[in-house]
Amino acid sequence: MSDEAEPHLTLEESEAPKKKGFWAKLKRGLNMTHTELIERVSAAVQGRGVIDEETLEELEESLLRADLGVTTTMELVDEVRDRVQRGQGGDLVRLQEMLVDQVSVLLLDAPKLEPVETPRATLVVGVNGVGKTTTIAKLAKLSADSGERVLLAAGDTFRAAAIDQLCVWGDRLGMEVVRQKPGSDPAAVVYDAVHAAKARKVDHIIIDTAGRLHTKSNLMDELAKIGRVLEREAPDFSRRVLLVLDATNGQNAVRQAKEFSATVPVDGLVLTKLDGTAKGGVVVAIARELRLPVAYLGVGEGASDLVEFRAREFAAALFG
Repeated sequence: MSDEAEPHLTLEESEAPKKKGFWAKLKRGLNMTHTELIERVSAAVQGRGVIDEETLEELEESLLRADLGVTTTMELVDEVRDRVQRGQGGDLVRLQEMLVDQVSVLLLDAPKLEPVETPRATLVVGVNGVGKTTTIAKLAKLSADSGERVLLAAGDTFRAAAIDQLCVWGDRLGMEVVRQKPGSDPAAVVYDAVHAAKARKVDHIIIDTAGRLHTKSNLMDELAKIGRVLEREAPDFSRRVLLVLDATNGQNAVRQAKEFSATVPVDGLVLTKLDGTAKGGVVVAIARELRLPVAYLGVGEGASDLVEFRAREFAAALFG
């Protein structure tokens, strides 16, 4: 079941546990990737007294299957080879420890998402089907749980279904959704949202945007127009653009991130549907190869199933 499923198909908040620890959510979300990686790595090491070249070839294949990407995979395998040659590892446990350490180093070396002050506006971009609308609901829940007053803006006016879905989430979360008729000017929706936010002393406006990339110039023009509205009507609001990607797309998600970031000034990424794929390594590939900050991970279908990205914990959940 995808993150972009209709709201009535997602887990009801009343049925979800009130509190789920960050670690429990992350482990659950990466379970498929973790299981496949560890099973394959374990099979490669089993029966061997040392980690030899054949083992490293198996490791390389396992990392590629998890969509860590060629560049990142070769870096990791080379580092493991160097450590083994220096006598720093030989069994499965030590290999896992080395992978956790090295992936943490790679991720910590990537750019970090800088915090922004309230009041703030978050523009959420991404192609249709990646879980964009549901991610907005998750971001809103996370923000509200931290004590912020949140307002949603249905700026994807080209899809009536997107407006309706956001309104359903707004009702469920008890949040106002500023909307207009399908086909309206998205910048006009943002204008109304800004003035509603000022009147209600809102801390955080989260803005849905059109989910298309095939008309790059139109998308850029649309976002630029929204930006001008925010600059003119809400100069005291901090701004951030988050790109939503579907982790189940693996290397296609990497290509999508490249295309979007070349067209739109992206501040950070949200990777969705990690709980439904064995390709969770794509998070490492994107952070390492594209040098874009990973902000959040979608690890389930409830509104609370969004976790902040933490490099060391992610590496431990992947390989530990």
